[in-house]
Amino acid sequence: MTMLQSAPALNDITIAVGANLPRESGETAAETCLWAVDRLARLPGLSVVAVSRWYESAPVPPSGQPPYVNGVVRLSGRVDPAWLLARLHDIEAEAGRRRTVVNAARPLDLDIITMGDLVRAAPDPVLPHPRATGRAFVLLPLRDVMPDWRDPVTGRGIDAFLPAVAGQEITPMPARAD
Repeated sequence: MTMLQSAPALNDITIAVGANLPRESGETAAETCLWAVDRLARLPGLSVVAVSRWYESAPVPPSGQPPYVNGVVRLSGRVDPAWLLARLHDIEAEAGRRRTVVNAARPLDLDIITMGDLVRAAPDPVLPHPRATGRAFVLLPLRDVMPDWRDPVTGRGIDAFLPAVAGQEITPMPARAD
């Protein structure tokens, strides 16, 4: 499990961070998201460029789950997509995530949204994330860290996707004083 030196030159990598359950050790969803940013910063070959504001959002699709804490981390580096996905799964497992059913509540969810302009349908991870442009909890934090981002598939900017997600419940969280 090493980084591939032949990976394409990928400068901007965006990772969606979300949680809606406390960890077994007692950390809140918000604390777990901050913890995840620290773990992302420790990944070899990557550095954190920016972290979005944190948002509280209703689950998508709607369910009886608690609200999520969501944000996006912008990284810089050159890594293989499969290697990165495996590291994200390791971090999720360390936070106590157990993969049960699709869209289940979880103590941590990390998704690769984009890796530069890379477009691929297979193998995993599919890039850009196939549902990113239909989710306010991805688009609003993504706009915080990359306001000029354009979908590498359609060429459209973030603002072009916002009308379609206008009904999704999402609010910025108060800034932390730590």
